[in-house]
Amino acid sequence: MAVQVVLVHGIRTSATMWRAQVAHLRQRGTPVTAVDLPGHGTRRDEAFTLDGAFATIDEAVQDAATRGPVLLVGHSMGGLLSIEYVGAEPRPPVAGFVAASCTSLPRGIGLAAYRSFTRRFDSLPDRGLGLTNRVLDRTLPPETRPDFGAGGYAFDAQDTALSSLAELDVVASLRRIDVPLWFVNGQWDQLRMNERMFLAVAPNAELIVVPRTTHLVTAMRPRVFNALLEVALTTIEAST
Repeated sequence: MAVQVVLVHGIRTSATMWRAQVAHLRQRGTPVTAVDLPGHGTRRDEAFTLDGAFATIDEAVQDAATRGPVLLVGHSMGGLLSIEYVGAEPRPPVAGFVAASCTSLPRGIGLAAYRSFTRRFDSLPDRGLGLTNRVLDRTLPPETRPDFGAGGYAFDAQDTALSSLAELDVVASLRRIDVPLWFVNGQWDQLRMNERMFLAVAPNAELIVVPRTTHLVTAMRPRVFNALLEVALTTIEAST
């Protein structure tokens, strides 16, 4: 059976952030599902909750698993949620896992500082959208530039989602993950701070750092990220 891919987006954005990956996977004939978490994308009228987020991931994974082994791919917040999900008891039907831009513990001073930063952005007249657009214009290639905002920005869900991440026990979850795991970070990603610790506690993990790339590794270097997906897909295909 063909490997099935499930993609989980990061905070504020939506399933549209994966357009380059969806196009690549469909071109190679790999079935793919990109979800919208509660409060994001097509579901911005819903409240974000951890239970709702995990239910969304699980529904997509369980459905995909009826058709073949599942490669789960999560970015940023989606990666942290997916770490908790893959390491849950009982184990979900995930054959491999790519965790992108999420090797930082979501708690303590770091989380508090990030929430403070996003609240300041949110207090601007345009909720920081103008500055966000200017940064994306300068850092993302034209082929992926529209993708992060195409599904809208989840301004209202952002602080609730960030605060809920403190409830995750990602270290304990990482220790329980017994499938191939790839951490993918951009060289200039601010969330790399705990990558060595994440690598040390995850028994089946590899770390891949993409040069000259920020936190938005999937969109800034889409061909490189797609090549890394090929590594994960080939690994799972060989094992099954």
